[in-house]
Amino acid sequence: MEILLSKHWHHVPSEEVVKILGSHPEKGLDLFEVKHRQDRFGLNILTPKKKKGPIRRFLLQFHNPLVYILILAGSVTAWIKDMVDAATIFGVVLINAVVGYIQESKAERAIEALEGTLNTEAVVVRGGKTLHVPSSELVPGDVVSIQSGSKVPADLRLIRSRDLQVAEAALTGESAPVNKDASLLLPEETVLADRQNMVYASTLVTYGQGLGVVTATGDKTEVGRISELISEAQSLETPLTRKITRFSHFLLVAILLLAAATFFIGTVRGQPIIDTFMAAIALAVSAIPEGLPAAVTITLAIGVSRMARRRAIIRKLPAVETLGSTTVICSDKTGTLTQNQMTVQHICTVDTCFDVRGTGYTPKGEIFSPDESFSPDHHRALKQTLEAGMLCNDSELREDPNGEWIAEGDPTEVALIVSAMKSGIHRNELNQQYPRLDVIPFESAYQYMATLHSAGPDQAKIAYVKGAAEVILAKCGHASTGEGVFVPFDISAAFRKVEEMARKGLRILAFAFKEIPAEKESLSHEDISHGLVFLGMQAMIDPPRPEAIAAVKACQDAGINIKMITGDHALTASAIALQLGLKGRMNEEGNGLLAFSGREMAGFSDEELIEAAREAAVFARVSPEQKLRLVEALQARGEVVAMTGDGVNDAPALKQADIGIAMGITGTDVSKEAADMVLTDDNFASIEAAVEEGRGVYDNLIKFIAWALPTNVGQGLVLLASVLAGVELPMLPVQVLWINMTTAGILGIALALEPREENIMNRPPRDPGSPILTGDLLGRILIMGLVILIGAFGLFEWEKLSGTSTAEARTVAVNTVAVVGSFYLLNCRSMTRSIFQLGFFSNPWVHVGILGMILLQMSFTYLPFMNYVMSSAPIQAEDWLRIGGVGLAGYLIVEFEKWIRRRISKRREKWRQAS
Repeated sequence: MEILLSKHWHHVPSEEVVKILGSHPEKGLDLFEVKHRQDRFGLNILTPKKKKGPIRRFLLQFHNPLVYILILAGSVTAWIKDMVDAATIFGVVLINAVVGYIQESKAERAIEALEGTLNTEAVVVRGGKTLHVPSSELVPGDVVSIQSGSKVPADLRLIRSRDLQVAEAALTGESAPVNKDASLLLPEETVLADRQNMVYASTLVTYGQGLGVVTATGDKTEVGRISELISEAQSLETPLTRKITRFSHFLLVAILLLAAATFFIGTVRGQPIIDTFMAAIALAVSAIPEGLPAAVTITLAIGVSRMARRRAIIRKLPAVETLGSTTVICSDKTGTLTQNQMTVQHICTVDTCFDVRGTGYTPKGEIFSPDESFSPDHHRALKQTLEAGMLCNDSELREDPNGEWIAEGDPTEVALIVSAMKSGIHRNELNQQYPRLDVIPFESAYQYMATLHSAGPDQAKIAYVKGAAEVILAKCGHASTGEGVFVPFDISAAFRKVEEMARKGLRILAFAFKEIPAEKESLSHEDISHGLVFLGMQAMIDPPRPEAIAAVKACQDAGINIKMITGDHALTASAIALQLGLKGRMNEEGNGLLAFSGREMAGFSDEELIEAAREAAVFARVSPEQKLRLVEALQARGEVVAMTGDGVNDAPALKQADIGIAMGITGTDVSKEAADMVLTDDNFASIEAAVEEGRGVYDNLIKFIAWALPTNVGQGLVLLASVLAGVELPMLPVQVLWINMTTAGILGIALALEPREENIMNRPPRDPGSPILTGDLLGRILIMGLVILIGAFGLFEWEKLSGTSTAEARTVAVNTVAVVGSFYLLNCRSMTRSIFQLGFFSNPWVHVGILGMILLQMSFTYLPFMNYVMSSAPIQAEDWLRIGGVGLAGYLIVEFEKWIRRRISKRREKWRQAS
């Protein structure tokens, strides 16, 4: 077998390939043989390439401009013979690197686990049964089915193909899809890009269907031979972290200039060079927010984890932040906004309409005529409509041993099987009577499916067609009646019936047939382009999800517009949109929301489409190109657009959107690869949850920045004031580092775990262009910076005037900064509300952090070892009272500032409402 797997399969007839691989074109491999081959050939996965080694990854943690300053400061401190301070500075740098290394390792593991949740499935024939299995379980000899939207799971020699096109850019670089043909036999020297009877792992099926036998898996595939798996962790860089990086570079320049100015001022004032240099180093160290990179990483990681628990998997981490500023969500209807449990309620033929009782996929119920003028048991067109729905169908409905009915495939097709079974039609008998010979699969470009069936020897073949009413009706010239008589088809009357049912929120599929000459063995689009005989229409409903109704309301209350994009009739979509509570302009009749069809959109100019995108909430019968144009039209208005999708045709729009959201259950591999986020339950409510989490992540990052920067600013002001006043430094560089590292690690991380605020979805989306440091935030940073300056510098001077030692005075100053930070942490749990409005114990990690901070400061103050290393000293009880008073004063000042802002905001709201 090892030798056989290296054969030129494109040069071997498909029948011989199947035989060589010990398989069967209809039955595939048996299960025991599969297990044997899995043990022999291993999993169908590529071996990951060697990653960056742990030493290199650790050394890269030092590659940061702010870390360079710390290393320089430590080197200079060691040079001037203060080895304790130098060792502490280097120790902090080392701790920072260790924390960064651990966080990067966690991020890599999280991404690997996330990729595992998105493993693709393959449709394989084993033991004569069609199964869905993880693609990693495929073995050579497996018979695999592929269709439009699938990622090819392994190298396959095609056995059968139907209008098959495959995008092989990932393998060959060829941008255009390649036509495939199973019947070809190619020369042995045919190059990879020209092997039209083969499909290869990692390529994407863009059109048609195919059946192939696996010739190679894992590293033995072509992609395994010529490419390396990209297995490094995804970058954690987002627009926000890019802003923080720019801010860090700005801070770097500002720190160096300020340190140089400090040294210059001290020198001019005649202060000792070493003391002045230490002051400059202390100032530089104080201004570096060492904990900021770790806080950003941890906050994003927590946000991704929270989203995953709410069934939204982030594939591209920038989506975490962008979700917080989403202004428009363009959503599919079926399965996302609705329950995806279709039930046929009405069947209309050319001469009457029948009602269908029973709901869901249990085939119990009856079909009856409300006016009793026709008997469903003897109505020829009704029977043919039901038979067409069952024959022109690729889905399955089966009963499990527990009596539960299990649906496999498209819910619309399953509903057609159920309606036929309610009338006593049995699928196995029907398939034997009219065996399928060929199929034209459904494609969004055509909006119909057709199957060719044999009616018996020397009989004309029958083509059954089902699809969108406006498409099928336009192809019909005659209609079948209850007696089976063909009459001229009144298309206008049929369209009036379609509109009547669509206004009730029903989805309508039309059915027709055509006799095909007996000598034809295949079916083409040309065969059914005209001359069809209309049989009837089946109208079904897919009710809105209750949770989607609530999610739509929450999003709209949050200032996010919802646009429904669907393949349904415009009137059907409009009726469902009203049930969901979508907001938008009403139509001219006043009985539904304004809806534009793909046909109308095709005639719009760019300006007209931009206006239509603003006014309408519903877009029906939309083509892939129109989806893309719609996203571009919304973005032209400055909207931040999230777009959902599940098919190949959705991929361009998903890529163009600011947030592409793929369906995890029904989504194709193409749509998942194009998306930034995957919903594991295909539910709109999960989008709303992800937006909510995205806003929470951004809020917590801003809260951390608002909390951390005043400490750096305050310490810098304290040290600058001491240089200007010509007095001893209130804090040494090693003490500044102690504050920065302990407060960020113990206190600041608690803000990353802060629960979302209750009103987070009651405010408009954030402007993505807005700066991190807004005017309000800068004002608060300045206020707290001044509180730290007055408190720490003032108490330092108080202690010196009281005759205490410099070590004690510095210990008081350091503890003042730590205590002010602890009190201020309570302020920063919300930028507008008080801790009592939030709930004092709603985030227990804050109190854990404050308790940890108290223990660390006690050790800093009273442990002899810490007194030696940190140049601290024990202080008296009354010192703690003064320190606590400063912290409480800072807390009250910020709460008073919040109260003032709330009053101003309420007055502005009243003025706005009054005007």
